[in-house]
Amino acid sequence: MEELSVMQRIDRELNASLDVARAMRITLEWALRQSAAQAGLIGVLEEGGVRVMAQEGYEDMLLDAENPLLPLDQPAMRAAVESGQPQRVTLEGSRRGILPEARQQAIVPIRREANVIGLICLESTSPDSQPSESVNFLSRLSDHAAIAIANAQLYSAVQAANAAKSEFVSLVAHELKNPMTSIKGYTELLAAGAVGQVSEMQASFLNTIRSNVERMATLVSDLNDNSKIEAGRLRLEFKAVDLGEVLDEVTRSSKRQIEEKKQTVAVELPHKLPKVWADRTRLAQVLVNLVSNANKYTPEAGKFEIGAKRAKNQWDPEGAPEVVHVWVKDSGIGISMEDQKKIFQKFFRSDDQKAREAPGAGLGLNITKSLIEMQGGHIWFEREQRS
Repeated sequence: MEELSVMQRIDRELNASLDVARAMRITLEWALRQSAAQAGLIGVLEEGGVRVMAQEGYEDMLLDAENPLLPLDQPAMRAAVESGQPQRVTLEGSRRGILPEARQQAIVPIRREANVIGLICLESTSPDSQPSESVNFLSRLSDHAAIAIANAQLYSAVQAANAAKSEFVSLVAHELKNPMTSIKGYTELLAAGAVGQVSEMQASFLNTIRSNVERMATLVSDLNDNSKIEAGRLRLEFKAVDLGEVLDEVTRSSKRQIEEKKQTVAVELPHKLPKVWADRTRLAQVLVNLVSNANKYTPEAGKFEIGAKRAKNQWDPEGAPEVVHVWVKDSGIGISMEDQKKIFQKFFRSDDQKAREAPGAGLGLNITKSLIEMQGGHIWFEREQRS
């Protein structure tokens, strides 16, 4: 019962995080505590030896500038790796441990399924300090540790892959900006007649090129922002921002797209609206995304509304007593109950055929949500049932 209680406690400590080094350190601490050994180490098995992750009692004995791995030159270590079974040996005569004065050595393999992924090595100065019961406990401890260590290693690998992916996407997005700027610039020059008269059909083709370049620029910008958010490299510059000014800029920048669909936009703002503490550029990006979304999914000649008001903070009891509540309300194509749960997910695109007619990669609302939360705000979606 005492051992079960100890193991339960060990499991809680091991699974408190997905840090390989922490899991290794906790395992070694418990191994030393339960075995009363004077020195010990724990490491992961690699080609050529053991990479020591934590050690106690060896001081600088394990440091080797030429070879950072501990070689498997201890007979008990080799036997533990080859057999997958714990080894307990008395050190005498020509048989020596890592600790010069060690008289007892216990090597416990850390196994994941049929593979040995690491080793625990414990050494004592007394030949009778590690009874077989202690080795049995260490063997059970290694089984518990193996799961936590394997999970931590998998998590670390996923994190590394995500970081590499984010770095790659950021690099590609940066490299694509220059050619797209060039294409857009030359397209506008041709459309303006800089090199001769442009026919109606040619103007139509140039408008198509410009429209698609703008879509590509939006996609590249979204991918770049997403990679920065994932990598934690997106920096915000907070200051007091006049929301009315930002909304005015957003509606002016979106005027062409709105007029192309003959839509009507109503802006509802009180005469005096308090300033908000935010990053002005990212706040504008959020509003552009929401207005663009309303524009894309509202039918031609439809209407949508942008509004803001001072309100009591009913959404975050621990936040500021009062907030500015902003909304974008449209009369669009609607969204199913099932899709409502997913609209803020990365790369989500509805299966609804009408929704799929609008261009997009499914990143806008995900980035919008991240940007709002990074500035201490909240975003949600409400659907009005039509009769």
